[in-house]
Amino acid sequence: MAAAVHAQPGSGARFDWGLTGAAELGRVCAALVVVDVLSFTTAVEVAVGRGMRVHPFPWGEQAADYARRVGAVAAVGRRRTTPEHPWSLSPAALRAAPVVPDLVLPSPNGSAISAAASATGLPVIAACLRNARAVGRWLQAEGYGSIDAPVGVVAAGERWPDGSLRPSVEDQLGAASVLDALSDVSGGLSVEAAMALAALASTPDVAAAVRGCVSGRELIEGGFAADVAVAVQLDVSDVVPVLRQGVFTA
Repeated sequence: MAAAVHAQPGSGARFDWGLTGAAELGRVCAALVVVDVLSFTTAVEVAVGRGMRVHPFPWGEQAADYARRVGAVAAVGRRRTTPEHPWSLSPAALRAAPVVPDLVLPSPNGSAISAAASATGLPVIAACLRNARAVGRWLQAEGYGSIDAPVGVVAAGERWPDGSLRPSVEDQLGAASVLDALSDVSGGLSVEAAMALAALASTPDVAAAVRGCVSGRELIEGGFAADVAVAVQLDVSDVVPVLRQGVFTA
């Protein structure tokens, strides 16, 4: 059992990493923000902004079965798209794909965290660099950010080949962008949240940092530079995807 101190008590905005961090903050926070810049939450922002309902689902072949059960289209891996099935985790592809009412969007990080967090019954918000300020405004307008109604901001991170968490530059900067929009909340920031915010303050060019970090280079060198280009657009969106009853909607 985690110690009570691990939940960062006494602050209105808190920060942690990955599935375990989300579970810990989900025990004590009134709302959770999930940040997976490359690319789940960016893809959610794009899809929801186009009018799609997004169902998060852990990565795996079962996603197609789940999509059939709920009457949705299942997104596939970036390299498995076809002209007949263009829906994937690629934000750039989702900007051009036909709009469908319901989209199952699996991923091993942000989507898995969101799917698990939905069981808490808390509002779960998908944030990225594109909508970080809008998310911050929405949270404060809804009354989140006090000690009595704290917000937990979770950087999804990536995975090492052995499945362990690899903290990632892009998600720390995305989470910090949300925390920056929450920096004047009545409950203040936890030390962890303040340190994440300090990383943003020391980054003069966020877009360049994301393009140059491991995750950004991996996508660019793999032929998906367009996805990074979409993801590094800062505060261009007012879309706030909120997960309720297992589905992200605006």
